[in-house]
Amino acid sequence: MVFSMLSQSMFAALSSRQAPVRIKSLGVRACSKHAPSVAEKHPTTPVEQRNGTPIALPPRKRLAIVTCMDARINPFKQLGFEEGDAHVIRNAGGMAKDALRSIIVSQRLLGTREIAVYHHTGCGAVTFTSQSLRELIKDCDPGNQEIADQVDSIDFMEFNDLEKSVRDDVKFLQECPLVLKGTKISGWIHYVENGEAKQIV
Repeated sequence: MVFSMLSQSMFAALSSRQAPVRIKSLGVRACSKHAPSVAEKHPTTPVEQRNGTPIALPPRKRLAIVTCMDARINPFKQLGFEEGDAHVIRNAGGMAKDALRSIIVSQRLLGTREIAVYHHTGCGAVTFTSQSLRELIKDCDPGNQEIADQVDSIDFMEFNDLEKSVRDDVKFLQECPLVLKGTKISGWIHYVENGEAKQIV
């Protein structure tokens, strides 16, 4: 298990600003009956083109990181990765449910076999409620029923307990039938105050 095996060394490297820890890739197959993925058909190369057109390449570490869109969060820099090592799936709050569509594409077509949920302190998702945001949007265009209907149907997935949000997202992914069996799933909190990252699941 990549993240769990290396969590202590990664944390030490982050906290002491040592050389970045490099995470080994996984060799897990999805299942014996699945159609070949892009990753299996076309192994990773530094630059790959077909008929002169660039194509998507599978990440070298076979890792997908689900994290927040916050501009302060840079998983490549903070975890010692390079471009091409991992998929980074972003949304407000770094919520797994909101990232599911991208996770499916990442796994089924591009060969990732590990997911890291990577939330952070000071997240904006703890500063509002879905209802307050809906009212804000409707107040900006009063009487527009189309906007009201659409925004009322959106769950903005706010939370008020950071650690619980990570545990809930990991649990969701572990139980989701659309996530490949055997996927390694871990949960992390990044502390923006000091740049450290801690694995909690």
